[in-house]
Amino acid sequence: MSSPAPARPRPVHQAADLLAAYLPGSFYYSSARGSLLADGVYAPVHAAPGQRARAAAEVLDAALVAGVADPVVAGAIGFRPDAPSSLVVPALVRKAGPPKASGPVAPLGGSWTVSPRPAPEVYTTAVARALDEIRDGDLRKIVLARCLDVTGGDPVAVPRLLARLVHADPAAHAFAVDVSAPGDPAPRTLIGASPELLVSRRGRVVTANPLAGSRPRVADDAENARRIDDLLASEKDRAEHAHVAAQVAEVLGRFCVDLDVPAEPEVIGTPTMWHLSTKISGRLADVTDAGASALGLAEALHPTPAVCGVPTGLARDTIAALEPEDRGYYAGLVGWTDQDGDGEWVVTIRCAEVRDRTVRLFAGAGVVAGSDPAAELAETGAKFGTMLRALGLEGVE
Repeated sequence: MSSPAPARPRPVHQAADLLAAYLPGSFYYSSARGSLLADGVYAPVHAAPGQRARAAAEVLDAALVAGVADPVVAGAIGFRPDAPSSLVVPALVRKAGPPKASGPVAPLGGSWTVSPRPAPEVYTTAVARALDEIRDGDLRKIVLARCLDVTGGDPVAVPRLLARLVHADPAAHAFAVDVSAPGDPAPRTLIGASPELLVSRRGRVVTANPLAGSRPRVADDAENARRIDDLLASEKDRAEHAHVAAQVAEVLGRFCVDLDVPAEPEVIGTPTMWHLSTKISGRLADVTDAGASALGLAEALHPTPAVCGVPTGLARDTIAALEPEDRGYYAGLVGWTDQDGDGEWVVTIRCAEVRDRTVRLFAGAGVVAGSDPAAELAETGAKFGTMLRALGLEGVE
């Protein structure tokens, strides 16, 4: 009688090894929850907006039947309802713990040309027009974004850029996603280190961490303490934050019981910014509903007032009228969901799209009654800092 074949042990991966193994075309995601590196495409996920979670669940079920080990749906979704998505079930997924702080990564090097889109004065004019809309109509908040096109002499080393983002802030939600579309003259990679968790799910437990209301971070501790106090005391920033937290709580309340929404925001920091933050948590009423998967919850929440405005439809239409550049995947979603519905999705901010020699950076600022166009311009400049530091271009706005 033959002995059964011994079970092959699952490989144990290290976070640093997954980061080192990343190549353009792979999907990389890391946060305090852990690291994920996915390669190849077992199947794409095609569905209309609002139906992606159910389509993803069907593709995951088919992948399990076909013998794909621990399948996940991973990728990115754009800002607008008609924006593209890059959701796929990868052929190979490797997971590890969260990344750890380590030594510096060599800069990308080379010379760069920086082109703002639109010009700063055009952006401040758009903010002034948005303030007119807020004063005269039903718009209460709008987030206006602008771009920087940073072009080098050689193709951008995407793996090194990703490594610099991860090592600069291992606690951030770092990502690199292939978002190439048919007809693109060169591959495109969406890359960034978002501070904003849109939603995560573990079993019945759901967590969201909306951010709105910001101040730039500086090197001086005393000045940082003053800015934190100023942010907590700012009626304008607290009102802006309240719009976001209330909308997130309302949406999650449709799916959750025992929803916990703190009465007051706190301040969290990144290497470049301070943000008002509210951590919202709850327990799902029904874990079997595909609409309550991590992806389904993310779709229901998107877009929050943190990247769009209030009311949503009017804000999104006004953004389309006032912003000269298409946002694409900026202010959309990036993340993953597994066959149990668990996963993590973040808002695609502090990000850029890399194509050949060009890195297009995005940053936005929330405009409400009382906003100052020059201050909103400065806020977007500060938010570019995450990507500019990774490129070795501190101080460029």
